[in-house]
Amino acid sequence: MSFLSEDELKAIGFRHVGKNVCISNKAVFYNAENISIGDHSRIDDFCLFSAGSGGIIIGRYVHIGCYSSLIGTGKIVMEDFSGLSGRVSVYSSNEDLSGKSLSNPSAPPQFRNYTFGDVIIRKHAVVGCGSVVLSNVEIGTGAIIGALSLVKENCADFSIYSGVPARKISYRLQNVLELEKQVWANCESPGSEKSDR
Repeated sequence: MSFLSEDELKAIGFRHVGKNVCISNKAVFYNAENISIGDHSRIDDFCLFSAGSGGIIIGRYVHIGCYSSLIGTGKIVMEDFSGLSGRVSVYSSNEDLSGKSLSNPSAPPQFRNYTFGDVIIRKHAVVGCGSVVLSNVEIGTGAIIGALSLVKENCADFSIYSGVPARKISYRLQNVLELEKQVWANCESPGSEKSDR
């Protein structure tokens, strides 16, 4: 995998990009001025970011696996240490498919109907391969979403969800909170730099 150089990152025109950020040269960004990426985060090959007016905010130590996409008008937030596995789709907008309106972006706007809402993926949450996350959803701190799941409702902290639609199946240990403290103690202070969050 080839990562963009510092100069190439600056040329994209992100709202903010932190230090030690690794972004594949095969990732694509639309409306980069509405996208912020925190320190030590990594975005793999063939990822697609299309930020609407709400923007996309990626925290620190976040990983976004190959072929994932973050798209929509609403705000999308991935907090520190969260992650998306490969082929995850996050949508902060939804089309009306009832038949009452036209339903694709090439149609004239006055004939379309779509809704949008924020998607918040809290610290230490991980979304498994091939999953889809819809608008107006908060995935709680430390929550895990199993592979090939459809997330259309909020997910509780340190819980494991799976299925279509995703349902709670178990709980997750909270050791990651102590490990996070060790990262900040040994590497850097969490409040040591300007943040867009």
